[in-house]
Amino acid sequence: MIPKELLKKVQRIQIHTNRLVNDLLAGEYHSTFKGRGIEFDEVREYRPGDEVRTIDWNVTARYGKPFIKKFVEERELTVMLIVDASASGKFGTQRQLKNEYAAELCAILAFSAIKNNDKVGLIIFTDQVEKYIPPKKGKRHVLRVIREVLFFQPRNRGTKIEAALQFLSSVNKRRTVSFLVSDFLANGYGRALRIANKRHDLIAISISDPRETELPDIGMIELLDAESGEAVLVDTSDQNTRKGFSVLSKKVRAGTEQLFKQVDVDQIGVSTGRSYVEPLMRFFRMRARER
Repeated sequence: MIPKELLKKVQRIQIHTNRLVNDLLAGEYHSTFKGRGIEFDEVREYRPGDEVRTIDWNVTARYGKPFIKKFVEERELTVMLIVDASASGKFGTQRQLKNEYAAELCAILAFSAIKNNDKVGLIIFTDQVEKYIPPKKGKRHVLRVIREVLFFQPRNRGTKIEAALQFLSSVNKRRTVSFLVSDFLANGYGRALRIANKRHDLIAISISDPRETELPDIGMIELLDAESGEAVLVDTSDQNTRKGFSVLSKKVRAGTEQLFKQVDVDQIGVSTGRSYVEPLMRFFRMRARER
């Protein structure tokens, strides 16, 4: 049984995100994703005006005259939410922890998907896949997905993004629109990103907190790595220490952004210190222009 206070939290997120979907995001989501998926229908003889790139060269060679492939838009999409539940998500210096912020983002995307009659599935991972909910439609299903993202208690603390991406392709043979929600404080997942993005439409949502790039001047503090448990004492009153921390953190973030560009994965950067609405709207509009 879920405690009443937790159910109330789900209801608050439902009300808040539903309003945003109805008022702002539903149209943007529809114009961005509806009909992006296509599936093969049949071949027919080439007609003047047909695009040359649709020619089926094997059939053309067999019959000695040009044939083209015909495709139809898929009636629905499968949206997968791939959510990082590692210990670093239990950090936040603003109104929310990073994992709470992630839950709201997932609620927005899930409600937008079901309003568009798409299926929604969920993968929760740490250094291994810990939870999988197969894609389905319906409001009750989406509420279950949101509850899992909010209240899931992971067994492990680490992060292994490649494990989640490999699992995605093993359980979804057809193309999906997959949102990978993480702070991306990990290494060694570049190849997995590239492979997964060839099969699926992979979008990275990178969540950060302002204190991960800027230390306050508050004297001696202990910084703890939530995933490894390693602790270090830092004198934040030292200007050079604060500057060095900021430079290193921004360098790591820039390296992650460069990786996304190299493997051709779109990124939505969000922060617990700001609303996620504008970054989402900007992404949807950018995608709609590219269609």
